[in-house]
Amino acid sequence: MSFSEKTVIVTGSGSGMGQAIAERFASKGAAVVCADIDNAAATQTAETIEHDDGIALAVEADVSSENDVKTMIEQTVAEFGSLDVLHNNAGIPQQATPVEDVSGTEWDQIISVNLKSAFLGVKYAVPHLRDGGGVVLNTASTAAIRPRTGLSAYVASKGGMIALTKQLAYELAPSIRVNAICPVATDTPMLSKFAGEDLSVASMKETIPLGRLAEPRDIAAAATFLASDDAEMITGTTLEVDGGRDI
Repeated sequence: MSFSEKTVIVTGSGSGMGQAIAERFASKGAAVVCADIDNAAATQTAETIEHDDGIALAVEADVSSENDVKTMIEQTVAEFGSLDVLHNNAGIPQQATPVEDVSGTEWDQIISVNLKSAFLGVKYAVPHLRDGGGVVLNTASTAAIRPRTGLSAYVASKGGMIALTKQLAYELAPSIRVNAICPVATDTPMLSKFAGEDLSVASMKETIPLGRLAEPRDIAAAATFLASDDAEMITGTTLEVDGGRDI
């Protein structure tokens, strides 16, 4: 599985799953654009990749901003001359909150960062992806398939991501493949932010038949597989990296 001479954008690559995904693509030979709203974190990921003899570019981007996303795509193509894979991975959590206590502002922010961002990314990436038959990956969540307590806005955003993935796979075929990854609770700094009175990290782990949380490397392995030629007949699918959570 090689991504030599391929260019990959990974949003939210300053930490957690995004960082692991960016580093794995780079280890397979890709030139990786590490995009994150936290420029210092994006730069650190890019520097780690370069330290390991990989090729990377750090880009500061708020994925809910149309101008930022447009600029991110333009910078990528200007630097590397092409775009082959766009992974819409950036997202924000929701602390477990009863639906009647969720503010309109919080709802709008979660939908904007977790869902609108994928629309914006695809909108500006498609003309470049079509040049060589590209791949779009979207990070959804097992919460969209088996909801958890108090995550109404988050579940809506990730459910929308699954539906958008299917629509885009249909609309952009045959030149572009589009798939989603649904991670189960993953051991990253973001995980504890989901906790609330009736939802703890320990209770999340107890619902996973394989008996452990996912690791960022698990999601990274799924991403490189779905973006590779080994998955050339797979589009419009939702790959559950869940340790059996969704059985």
